[in-house]
Amino acid sequence: MDHSAVYKGEAVNESIVRIEQLLSAAKAIPATETIKARAADRALNGIAPFRFHRQKNSIADAIIIETYANEVHQASSEDDEFAFITHNKADFSQDGGDHRMPHPDLMPLFDDVSSRYWTSLPDLLNDLDEDLLANYDLQLYGATQVRGFSEILEAEHLLYRQVWYNRHQNLRINIERGREKVVTNEEYWAAKPVQRRRMTTEGTWKLAQEAARKTEAEIGVENCGPWNDFEWGMINGKLSALRWVMGEEWDMLDT
Repeated sequence: MDHSAVYKGEAVNESIVRIEQLLSAAKAIPATETIKARAADRALNGIAPFRFHRQKNSIADAIIIETYANEVHQASSEDDEFAFITHNKADFSQDGGDHRMPHPDLMPLFDDVSSRYWTSLPDLLNDLDEDLLANYDLQLYGATQVRGFSEILEAEHLLYRQVWYNRHQNLRINIERGREKVVTNEEYWAAKPVQRRRMTTEGTWKLAQEAARKTEAEIGVENCGPWNDFEWGMINGKLSALRWVMGEEWDMLDT
């Protein structure tokens, strides 16, 4: 839950920044007194987006549609194209009909050539250029989705067991080749500190062998190596990265 709260909070912040950038880059169209008067006329006559049967103040919506109408009317060229895009189907679209069509009161504003009505921005963009949104679904629903924290924990645990198992095998080889000695507790504590660096007590070695068998059974022998230098580097890098995501410092590879 903590992970989800942090991620979703960051996603909200990112969305706010993007929206602010879009708004700051957009052309500001002022609501003139003439536009406000026309919006008021819509209210007095119950013309969409005003509906007498709905207890709602739609003056802001009326100003929006009148601003759009004003822009269409003032088009500087016959080649100019306009689109009105809204999710507010209750106020601007047909009642009980095709919500993709404008309300009958608004039909004179849309000729489907120079002025068109849309209830979906992706649909409009796709109509303009099919290739523009070729990766829309992938970007919106695929790449932006973070993995669940339980999945991250599961991956971290597998990598942790793999790193531990590799280190265990290095210890086993060192013992077999005489570079590491298995000794009793008495021998271990009787040795000098510098000598202990190459010693493993019998009890520790027994526990390590049992842990190795459990690891093989838990993650499967096929996931226990051996690996080449590149693969080994990738495993350590992945473990470090996942632990960083979970709150550890970089390069935390303790097992």
